[in-house]
Amino acid sequence: MHNIVLFGPPGAGKGTQSEKLIQKYGLTHLSTGDLFRKHLGEGTELGNLAKKYMNEGRLVPDEVVIGMVEEKIESTKDAVGFIFDGFPRTTAQAEALDAMLEKHGMEISGMIALDVEEDILRERIKERGKTSGRVDDQDDEKINTRIKVYLDETLPVAGYYEKQGKFRKINGVGEIDFIFDSISKVIDSY
Repeated sequence: MHNIVLFGPPGAGKGTQSEKLIQKYGLTHLSTGDLFRKHLGEGTELGNLAKKYMNEGRLVPDEVVIGMVEEKIESTKDAVGFIFDGFPRTTAQAEALDAMLEKHGMEISGMIALDVEEDILRERIKERGKTSGRVDDQDDEKINTRIKVYLDETLPVAGYYEKQGKFRKINGVGEIDFIFDSISKVIDSY
């Protein structure tokens, strides 16, 4: 069973690469963004709470995120593995994820980080905002906040997995298929 954390800042290409990895390896996609949108679309209490934070460009509190993630894992017991897209976003979430997976007899195989320069991230996010309809992808101030939050709060998660010997960095700039091949080589080495 491969449980992969696909990591990188907003706009790094995690969603695009996740789709290709799911198709190739049969992994179950676990995206906190998708979980949030599901809850937002259904108007759940968790969805409304998440919306408040997302609209401000801030991270949703750990207890809300972890509850959604564990619910997804428990409801997908037949999975051959998971690809975690956009989660964990903090070291506390990484620790909680490890504890949760251990409880289910699983562990993270590795973290693969997509490395992309900030200027390129801003361009990608704004371009995505033209087609996605996502409010937080269309506002410069919110984009800057999201990148700053990533650098200040999320980037330390890489160090957490690096200490476990589970961290690999991939150049996230270039042809989608080339980046995908680089990621696949890492996964195939597990």
